Amino acid sequence: MSIDSIKRQIPDYAKDLRINIGNVLDPERAPDGMSAEQVFGTALATAIASRNQELLASIEGEVTPKLGEEWLNAAKAAAAIMGMNNVYYRFVHLASNEEYGSMPAGLRMSVIGRPGIDKADFELMSLAVSAVNGCGLCIDSHEKVLKQAGVGSDVVQHAVRIASVMHAVATVFDAEGLSGGVKAAA
Repeated sequence: MSIDSIKRQIPDYAKDLRINIGNVLDPERAPDGMSAEQVFGTALATAIASRNQELLASIEGEVTPKLGEEWLNAAKAAAAIMGMNNVYYRFVHLASNEEYGSMPAGLRMSVIGRPGIDKADFELMSLAVSAVNGCGLCIDSHEKVLKQAGVGSDVVQHAVRIASVMHAVATVFDAEGLSGGVKAAA
């Protein structure tokens, strides 16, 4: 599986995604200060969050040889922990009862403090997953940490570009019945 295999499966009505996926996943096109590991880790974390098995298998096949074990684990951990946190903190943010915002979450989140890679790199992937999952409170929280770590707005924006393309391709694959390598019968 590869980026080219993803491109071949994207129908003509979504041809912009063929170009976009190649562009956002090309480390040479990433802004200064964004490493190849950040690009590929963000792609993996957001492919997981986008919940399409065909896309995930292709992205995982593409990035696994390019990332060390620590990065692969951290990308998966970012998707997992944000899968939990984004639901919880989106509830806290959207609930009319402000009392929930003052209550302790009571959820274990130790991976955020010890992700196995640089904390800013983990925060970048967490922000991108939070964008896929639509949690504004988490986006703001991770963006604040990234700014404090000196990460530029262009790097943050590019991570969200990756997230948006991963989510869009997953949406197209779901619509086309591409969820596990077999197109659904009409």
